Amino acid sequence: MKKLFLASAIASTLFITGCASIVSESNYPVSLKSTPSNATFSVTADNGVVVHSGQTPATVFLNSGSGFFSGAKYTITFEKPGHEPTVITVDSQIDGWYWGNLLIGGIIGMLIVDPVTGAMWKLPESASAQLNQNIAGNTDNPQLQVVTIDQVPESMKGQLLKL
Repeated sequence: MKKLFLASAIASTLFITGCASIVSESNYPVSLKSTPSNATFSVTADNGVVVHSGQTPATVFLNSGSGFFSGAKYTITFEKPGHEPTVITVDSQIDGWYWGNLLIGGIIGMLIVDPVTGAMWKLPESASAQLNQNIAGNTDNPQLQVVTIDQVPESMKGQLLKL
């Protein structure tokens, strides 16, 4: 009788829990870096709210979920005087542990627990940005500067004239 009770307890536990909720996380540390370093950054959630700001390098903790069955998406803006602002996107992906619900039999975990907690999603460990020097906007020391095409910011390449 004890073995039957123990087996029933284990089976019911497996059916009411979420695999990703147990093994994984719903709040991830994301390391933010920039080249050059000491750039200011702001992290904006997909609802338009700024959730973090600071100076690189830094580590911020971000929620991987953004609602029921909805992964989070963040826009990170990096800025530094004398450089072009750079914007990158950090998007959540399905966590592999979420599919563990199929193997363990946690249908409630798959359809309710993991989607509600956000544990069905994961975020990358790091995000980085390359800030290009603002050659056209440097009015502090106006002078002729010769640069190669790869040093011209993408936003200015449309203004180039062929000689």
